[in-house]
Amino acid sequence: MDRVIFHCDLNCFYASVELLSHPDLRDVPTAVCGDPNSRHGIILAKNEPAKQYGVQTAETIWQAKKKCPDLVLLPPHHTLYLEYSKKVNAIYDEYTDLAESFGIDESWLDVTNTLHLFGGDAKALADHLRQRVKEELGLTLSIGVSFNKVFAKLGSDYKKPDATTVISPENWREIVWPLPVGDLLYVGGAARKLLKQYGIETIGQLAACKKEMLETLMGKMGSQLYDYANGLDDAPVRARTDVDPVKSVGNGTTFPENLTTRVQVSGGIAMLADSVASRLRHEDLYACGIQVTIRDPQFHDRSRQTQLTEPTHLIRDLTQAAMVLVDDLWSPPSPIRALTLTAIHLVPASEAFEQVNLFTQNIAPKRNRQEKLESAMEQIRSKYGGHSIVFGASHPEKEEDPFP
Repeated sequence: MDRVIFHCDLNCFYASVELLSHPDLRDVPTAVCGDPNSRHGIILAKNEPAKQYGVQTAETIWQAKKKCPDLVLLPPHHTLYLEYSKKVNAIYDEYTDLAESFGIDESWLDVTNTLHLFGGDAKALADHLRQRVKEELGLTLSIGVSFNKVFAKLGSDYKKPDATTVISPENWREIVWPLPVGDLLYVGGAARKLLKQYGIETIGQLAACKKEMLETLMGKMGSQLYDYANGLDDAPVRARTDVDPVKSVGNGTTFPENLTTRVQVSGGIAMLADSVASRLRHEDLYACGIQVTIRDPQFHDRSRQTQLTEPTHLIRDLTQAAMVLVDDLWSPPSPIRALTLTAIHLVPASEAFEQVNLFTQNIAPKRNRQEKLESAMEQIRSKYGGHSIVFGASHPEKEEDPFP
């Protein structure tokens, strides 16, 4: 029996949520964007009128304004988006226990075994779901209905906004194969460019290739794309609670002004380490490795990673290890636009241990004091808010090297 898979995509999600508070802007070109003064000046989402001017997600504000001088810009409210995402997911959960989130605004639903409870007509159920989300939350959905996840996603992208597209075992070749190969899941810019060199520009042309040839060109990904293009995707829709273990915890930021001194960079690293350490604690995880990425004003990225001498979730340890990598990657006064710090090779607290020997036992008391200090900070933050207490080294105006 063929599966019945929905892919539900909330239309212009960030912008749609913002317009619930600004109904007067529904017919006005409007976009949600980062703060230009903080140099996060890119378009995060746009409404349909802005889309008609050619405004695109991820382009810079000045590019968008060039296309649409009267574009209204709104700041993002991520907590609000998360709240609405949870409300939509709660609706999905009433129809199946196999609802897999794909980002904050997209989900796959496997209704194969529950469809009979709602009338047995997949398109009718999708239309009902769209109507319900619209009436209860004021948001619109595009839904793709198909027999696998990849084609369901193609269906939700096929017609927008507020539409249902059915890609069935009978019609999928007519709908899918003429589409640009870049519409296929996981075919990014590099893959599209490579395939174009071999005359492959549509999904149908990809499907007609020999699987061995694609494997030679693209490795394992080539084999996967062959299956996708030929309707052979059999990946299951996973329950939202059935998630992979956390593999990394990171945080990055773009600075209002370029960093040019080691003191500035140390302060930035300490701020990121504070955030990463807090998240490790909340997940009850320890890091066995760390990675640092530096971005210059020309958007060139350089990264290094290293194993830690022992598992940790301490701000001090993460900062010190990260600064060793920074010193290997960067020399002042070369300007730094952005920094990212990522804890990698994570293990649960139950598996983390310290190898106490002649060289480390003398510093154990110091580590214990640091554990108590950072635990006390977390308790204060949980009671009074995330910004109620920070290390002095994280303060942007404090000119001293944190954790020297």
